[in-house]
Amino acid sequence: MALIKSISGIRGTIGGAPGNALTPIDIVKFATAYGMWLRNRKNGNLTVVTGRDARVSGSLVASLINNSLMSLGIDVVDLGLATTPTVEVAVTGTGADGGIIITASHNPAQWNALKLLNEKGEFLSSSDGSEVLKIAESEAFDYASYDKLGKITHDDTWCEKHINAVVSLKLVDVDAIRRAGLKVVVDAVDSVGGIAIPALLKALGVKEVVELNCVPTGLFSHNPEPLPEHLGQISGTVKEKGADIGFVVDPDVDRLAIICENGSMFGEEYTLVSVADFVLTDTIGNTVSNMSSSKALSDITEKHGAHYFSSAVGEVNVVQEMKQVKAVIGGEGNGGIIYPELHYGRDALVGVALFLTHLAKSGMKCSDLRAKYPDYFMAKKRLELTKDIDIENVIEIIAREFPGAPLDKRDGVKVSLPDGWVQVRKSNTEPIMRIYTEKKTKEEAGELADFVISLIEAEM
Repeated sequence: MALIKSISGIRGTIGGAPGNALTPIDIVKFATAYGMWLRNRKNGNLTVVTGRDARVSGSLVASLINNSLMSLGIDVVDLGLATTPTVEVAVTGTGADGGIIITASHNPAQWNALKLLNEKGEFLSSSDGSEVLKIAESEAFDYASYDKLGKITHDDTWCEKHINAVVSLKLVDVDAIRRAGLKVVVDAVDSVGGIAIPALLKALGVKEVVELNCVPTGLFSHNPEPLPEHLGQISGTVKEKGADIGFVVDPDVDRLAIICENGSMFGEEYTLVSVADFVLTDTIGNTVSNMSSSKALSDITEKHGAHYFSSAVGEVNVVQEMKQVKAVIGGEGNGGIIYPELHYGRDALVGVALFLTHLAKSGMKCSDLRAKYPDYFMAKKRLELTKDIDIENVIEIIAREFPGAPLDKRDGVKVSLPDGWVQVRKSNTEPIMRIYTEKKTKEEAGELADFVISLIEAEM
């Protein structure tokens, strides 16, 4: 069992003992702490938007959260099954004071989480998140009297509103997509993407949509993280059906992976690279990704005569940097697109619409479009965190092994090498240490990652 408390919310496995897993007591405690944080910021009536992915535990968790907020005198707008970006859009669209997304994103089915939003529909800042954690720890709660309880409103219209907003974006060309006569395969891993993505594709004028795992049962038919080793089914289906492209989303639809017409992976790192290339062709401006993302975005940005900036890992950090440098596009190398023209949140719906426009206007096959971009290969490996692993000691080990190499310690440690880089950091979402490397070949990236892991294990 696991429970991870962070500035962006609380994430854990369902069942077990309070404080060691995501139990009803923990859910009520942290939902109440968030509600108290809102009340401490603003007097008067408060409204919070909630929405959930399709996990089996979702309705239970949502009920506990909604009732906890109403017990504080806060009104709730419950979207029911909704993508993470849909909840973010709904917060600002309804003028709410905040939002809670009930999803553990790419984690397996036994996990769930509370992702906390401010009134801008964005994840809480470090200071705000820390304040919520302090309130939870102190249990400084003050529930409303019977005559001042909040009320709940159910609103299932926001998926359609979100789709309409995406389709209306200036750079989204529905006519070009319709003329291309595309056949698209979608794998929504049995969650809310099965509601949103097929509907979006039809609104975009896609000729034919083939649906895989699009019934939102929450019983994930494969590992929900959209990595190549989990995507054999859609890869085969794209080739078998003669489709032009395949799209895969994670359970809450903030990450987008792309399958080429020949069944090959476009590469999760290249979702952002390709969309940024398309946006920069129209609008020259800065770009941002996190430190764990491919150098390819920097290369493409410089090709357009613009400037690239990096941030620590985490959507809130990327957004903060994007605002500071006035970026026109940004995101994370895990397939997360942040397009400020609509909102400051990772949004696979925006990614799908911009990528399909890019593909349709290029007149290329998906694999040929991928071949336009510089080739880098990343190895993404992990080590289970145990009491024997001291993160600070690991950082020192890495620094000693690469003397003279530039170090970036904003998030774990990243070492820049003449022909690549390596980063070691503690995960924000799982009890693991992540070891990421990038090189010019797949073999070199894997060898570097294995070498770094051997250094760490030798000290354990």
